[in-house]
Amino acid sequence: MPVIQIDAGSMSKEKKAELIKALTDTASSILGIPTQAFVVIIRENSPDNIGTGGKQLSELHK
Repeated sequence: MPVIQIDAGSMSKEKKAELIKALTDTASSILGIPTQAFVVIIRENSPDNIGTGGKQLSELHK
């Protein structure tokens, strides 16, 4: 059972569904494995919990 994991910011239920479908379909096509075999895990992260260049994303996106 292939597992696709992605860390991202907060997104709507509709965007999550779109992302899950696109990731599954693409991986299935490339690897030749049925879509039913894939598991997709989305971890949503608060911009306060992500930093780049020594600064929180929440501070950079003000």
